[in-house]
Amino acid sequence: MTVTLAVAPHPVLELGTFVLTTEQPCGELATPPAIAALAEPDAAAPLSPSDAVKTAVRDLLRHGGYKPSGRSKPASEYLIAALARREFPRINALVDACNVVSVHAGLPISLVDLDQLDRPDRSTPLTVQIAPPGTTYVFNPSGQTIDAGGLVCLYDAQGPTGTPVKDAQRTKTHAGTRAALVVVWGSRALAGRAALVTQWYRALVAEIAGAATADIALAAPT
Repeated sequence: MTVTLAVAPHPVLELGTFVLTTEQPCGELATPPAIAALAEPDAAAPLSPSDAVKTAVRDLLRHGGYKPSGRSKPASEYLIAALARREFPRINALVDACNVVSVHAGLPISLVDLDQLDRPDRSTPLTVQIAPPGTTYVFNPSGQTIDAGGLVCLYDAQGPTGTPVKDAQRTKTHAGTRAALVVVWGSRALAGRAALVTQWYRALVAEIAGAATADIALAAPT
């Protein structure tokens, strides 16, 4: 399965990406013990969040003029708070793996259903770019929207799909998902961290029965 991302020039952004596929629909996949254990507040993990990581991520989001605070803060901060309250979400193997990596690494991660992306011409790359002012999208089943103006986003033909704050509802993974696109939103201020997070994430995916990962080609925008 070939996927290419065209990444617009950005002085701060450092991405980690890969495609994840499973033999069974993700709703039928049990979360392996190695992943479930990482959803505990006292879990030992190869990475941990810090104030420096939090600041770097917020600065990344601020670059285009976005204000990452309140309800618009990075998704990783929600997960860190949920873990501290012992309210960490448990959904399915794919989402659980994404969430435990994000919470311990302190980096937001997008997980989107590859088959739900709007790609009329499969040879045309998806893009990563700053959303222009006035950009909005629906992020949950009840139809709530987020103002993404100034936010760095993954785009398909319809607009933003994955972002460091909230992924678009229309391309979120679901019980029938068998192929997903992963985007780790890292910062050059944390040089190499996105690559380490991506490597660890892919290693955890190997714990999921019938799961496999593949590289994504990165390209300059045309």
